[in-house]
Amino acid sequence: MDISLLPDLAWLALLLFARLGTLFLLMPGIGEQTVPVRVRLVMALATLLVVYPTVSGVLPQVPQSAVEVFGLIIWEILIGLGLGLAVRFVLSVMQVAGTTIAFQMGLGFALNVDPSQGVQGVLLGNFLGLLGITLIFLSDLHHLALAGIVRSYDVFSVGSIIPIGDFTQYALMSAAKAFEVAIQISAPFMVFGLIFYLGLGILSRLMPQLQIFMIAMPVNILGGFILLAAMLSALMALYIDHVREVMLVLFPS
Repeated sequence: MDISLLPDLAWLALLLFARLGTLFLLMPGIGEQTVPVRVRLVMALATLLVVYPTVSGVLPQVPQSAVEVFGLIIWEILIGLGLGLAVRFVLSVMQVAGTTIAFQMGLGFALNVDPSQGVQGVLLGNFLGLLGITLIFLSDLHHLALAGIVRSYDVFSVGSIIPIGDFTQYALMSAAKAFEVAIQISAPFMVFGLIFYLGLGILSRLMPQLQIFMIAMPVNILGGFILLAAMLSALMALYIDHVREVMLVLFPS
């Protein structure tokens, strides 16, 4: 074995790991707070071994100065950070939709620790978020993301100038689209809550002595769960279509 190749191999592996490691720290399902950091790093190293033969031809040689070395590594980390945060917008859809649905059902007080973020969140939003991540893996959309990682070295070559303006515009568009899809998912429950509370308002005017809101709260929760059970498959299909659209735009084939 020619050991003179080891410095070049170490440099290329470090350059790949700078982008892949950052991506795996933020990717849905893999980059969750419940997944240990060591597990994420091991998965990034395993992916590095698979990706290396494909992209090694487009990677630069070892720079002559330490400034260029650190500059390229930081640049790769920034690219991985931008791509990972763009994918993270996908997860925010179910959190926003779940929070909206919970408030319409009267379950806004039901809080629990969100396993994906490690912070407190609405219980229904946590459930929908975990269900969304599960469906991403069941529908093999993570394969599209892994293929997009390889494709990202053609779109954002090592050492190239990052289009900051395009990244900013895409981030704003992603946030707006995520909010739009979240409202579309929670729209049936918003209509249900509007009609239900309108009816309660009319009944309270007709029977002011009756504590109608206390009596109607269990009915509201039961009706919300019935509506959720009836529409869950359609709502998750809408979410998966949104995820696929985001992946195709972010990681074109």
